[in-house]
Amino acid sequence: MQKKLLKICIVGKTNAGKSTLLNSLVGETVSISNKKINTTEDLIIGLVNLKNNQLIFYDTPGINNLKKNTNFKINFKRNLWQGLNESDLIIYLIDIKNYYKDEIKNHILKLNETKKDIIIIFNKNDLIDKKTILPKIKELDCELKVDSYFSISAKKKLGIDNLKTYLIKKTYFSEWIFNNNEITNKDDIFISNECTRSMMLSLLNKEVPYNIEIINKTFKYLRNSELKIKQEIKISNNRYKKIILGKKGEKIKEIRTKSQKFISKILKTKVHLYINLVLDAD
Repeated sequence: MQKKLLKICIVGKTNAGKSTLLNSLVGETVSISNKKINTTEDLIIGLVNLKNNQLIFYDTPGINNLKKNTNFKINFKRNLWQGLNESDLIIYLIDIKNYYKDEIKNHILKLNETKKDIIIIFNKNDLIDKKTILPKIKELDCELKVDSYFSISAKKKLGIDNLKTYLIKKTYFSEWIFNNNEITNKDDIFISNECTRSMMLSLLNKEVPYNIEIINKTFKYLRNSELKIKQEIKISNNRYKKIILGKKGEKIKEIRTKSQKFISKILKTKVHLYINLVLDAD
């Protein structure tokens, strides 16, 4: 059977549920979700291989990075546009509880410049009366060039199968880019680092989590199949050290404990996590 392919870029505002949608489509945790802004720094790829079809999904930073040019945002903007440029189709994801017509219109008009098919997906439909969605679709459809509309709950996996069926119909004949047994372009080391970064985003205030770098030093499966991980957290300013450590080291202990539990859940094995703070000499 001849192979078929489709590359899809998932875009939307922070907290629209992009990472949750990607994980629901793939069926495994390949992208870490968090309520803080710009949780997704890298361009994370998720893969769905169904019979002779390969769907490649790009999970991108928030769409607010379309126009921003500050140095802090430049990496986010580059990864967003990389996903847009490499894709065949764009999913614009909306948190239905945060619907702002003018903002959506501006984003879609900008995305139309890519000359690619766009589908709008209303996410979190389990939290509202579904009857309120149809008027919004009609409202947008009068003014925007959009290929199709969907209503889903990524968290509860409602509407995911219908979305996959639609996307498979859009595939075209092509050799696959990834192997049949792959589900992401990121390895377990990256995912474990992301777990710790996510916990730091959740447990620390303001700019601190955005000014650290997490580096894996040890990632080793032991004879009993348990996993030993050592991570180095590089901080750019010594004043962050006291904040991350917390009173009597309680904050770093909480970060380590929750990250260890998170990694264990994703990788499905007992994890022994060790964290060390290091001041970046550069």
